[in-house]
Amino acid sequence: MIRLQDVSYVRLGTRDLEGATHFATDYLGLEIAQRLKNAVYFKSDQRGHTLCYFEGSPDDQVAAFEVAERRDLSSAAAELERSGHDVRIGTAEEAQLRQVREFIGFKDPTGNKIELVWRPEHSGTRYHGERDAGITGFSHIGLCTTDPVRDEAFWTQICNARVSDRIGDAALLRIDEVHHTIALFPTNRAGIQHINHQVESGDDVMRSYNFLSERQVPMVFGPGRHPTSSARFLYFEGPDGMVFEYSSGVRSIADELLYRERQLPFDPKGFCEWGAKPEIKEFRS
Repeated sequence: MIRLQDVSYVRLGTRDLEGATHFATDYLGLEIAQRLKNAVYFKSDQRGHTLCYFEGSPDDQVAAFEVAERRDLSSAAAELERSGHDVRIGTAEEAQLRQVREFIGFKDPTGNKIELVWRPEHSGTRYHGERDAGITGFSHIGLCTTDPVRDEAFWTQICNARVSDRIGDAALLRIDEVHHTIALFPTNRAGIQHINHQVESGDDVMRSYNFLSERQVPMVFGPGRHPTSSARFLYFEGPDGMVFEYSSGVRSIADELLYRERQLPFDPKGFCEWGAKPEIKEFRS
């Protein structure tokens, strides 16, 4: 079994690197960690970077997860190949661009690009966002799935994820005590469905709602509160149609023996207990 430790970073291609950089800093509230000719790296917590925008197709999206030991990469590669997934070993130059010692790449059953990384860089300086959005760290991602039952089996049987709750067939998966690190969203495409940053409080969620609304950033969903994770949330649209989320107050699941996953309806009531209605099809039945 592949033992994921944490979500590490996302890499997003864009045709407008300067525009994406402006959004990530002035609107989203991230800090520029490094700027190269064709890529910009952003900090959101103690890690060296958690988001990289690079010049390329907006369809080129990668989600990375950390493993604990170097040998975990080779054992993961063997496990993936046994289950029919082509595995690519990253070159030293590619690893340097990702600010990790080593990594492997593959696609999950839907075709999402996934990287497993060993020894990602951590920063010697504190995160200090370009605007005070209250961000405490990069927390989870939503992944598109063309077959939620199949993909749930991949993440829970090939990898060590566990189901926390389901909304319809959309599984919310944890790899540690946090309610979910991966959210699977049924749709007809591959890609990253949304990117989440935790913020300190519900007040930060509302401050960002007003800040972003005043600047005519499209609101996607919320403000609201998830009945699954108990988090207060706000989803909004960024460059190239990518959806970003702020949330606060996500629950932890400390007792694996006592916790039981729950089933919620795949409609607005399953996503928000305050009655907010989503504006994108991935959240609607």
